Amino acid sequence: MIKDSDEERDITVNRKARHEYTIIQTYEAGIVLQGTEVKSLRMAKANLVDSYAIVKDGEVWLVGTHISIYDQGSINNHEPTRTRKLLLNKNEIRKLIGKVKEKGLTLIPLRLYFKNGKVKVELALVKGKKSYDKREAIAKKDFQRDQERKIKY
Repeated sequence: MIKDSDEERDITVNRKARHEYTIIQTYEAGIVLQGTEVKSLRMAKANLVDSYAIVKDGEVWLVGTHISIYDQGSINNHEPTRTRKLLLNKNEIRKLIGKVKEKGLTLIPLRLYFKNGKVKVELALVKGKKSYDKREAIAKKDFQRDQERKIKY
């Protein structure tokens, strides 16, 4: 029997990311949060659109993620769009520093989720797609969808 805390549960997903970028590699990172942020995340009040990660002074920071203010919070509520520290292995950070310096590569969060009661971020090293790449990806999806429909009938 699997306990509720042993499984992963998505909080929010950045759907736009898979359309806008080509994903090269993904990482799982912990995130440093305040108490009211966790409570707000349990109610799935977060938004990853337009957020990204930067590497500064040997640490990785998540910028632009919006976690709504907790409704029952007091004066000690958190700032919704504050910069949050991500927890990664030193070796992973070293690799990321080298790869982010390459031209055209950036770090973006793909999803926020609970894993064993802790909030995790799926971070992706990505390269931006050109508009013709996006059209090509849409055409492939449409073709596959049509093929599946033909096989069905």
